[in-house]
Amino acid sequence: MSRVLVIEDDEILNGGLCYNLQRRGITPFSAYTVEEAKELLSKEAYDLILLDVNLPDGSGFQFAQDTIALYEIPFIFLTAHNLEDEIVGGYHIGAEDYITKPFRIQIAMEKIQAVLRRCGRRKEESCYSCGNLEINFDKRMIRKSGELLSLTPTEFDLLQFFCRNRTQILTKNILLENIWDSRGNYVSEHTLSLNISRLRNKIADDQFDYIRTIYGMGYRWIGAEGKE
Repeated sequence: MSRVLVIEDDEILNGGLCYNLQRRGITPFSAYTVEEAKELLSKEAYDLILLDVNLPDGSGFQFAQDTIALYEIPFIFLTAHNLEDEIVGGYHIGAEDYITKPFRIQIAMEKIQAVLRRCGRRKEESCYSCGNLEINFDKRMIRKSGELLSLTPTEFDLLQFFCRNRTQILTKNILLENIWDSRGNYVSEHTLSLNISRLRNKIADDQFDYIRTIYGMGYRWIGAEGKE
């Protein structure tokens, strides 16, 4: 179930948004000031934030720049102004959309659900968990049992290609063409095998192999199937 934080100082509007979110199977949380929002963000995880531009103790724009960006949560601005410069500025900050007051609740709900769908797909594509690995493709980071692993750029490129094609057997030619040849560099099969070996040594453990050699054919990502 999606979780949405509504940061709006108008109690009636805040309550109305939360009520309509609940009717659509979305769990709402309310904050009326910047300070309340900061406290909630430090304690809970959210899928989307609805953010009023003008709050009693600060600017919604400044709050989005200084705080929300740290949590990488998509947000929609709520504003009483339909000013072009303000709207453009909000998009530059990173807003997914704008809802201009006064608004029809049905339209607002459709916008919210569209952003949740879009950002949900984006999150699935950018992050991948498997066994004891947590991979963030956008940040090019990988954790193993919570510990950050150090991969070379080539090792990470290989890992990402395996994860993106985890239903396929990948031949050496396919790997060479997609990992190196796209950059115009020539790499031998020996170099490929060496990089795969180093990657396996870093990500495998007593429980999971992750990458299986398919003799005479290539390699396949087996994920958390476990040791043979």
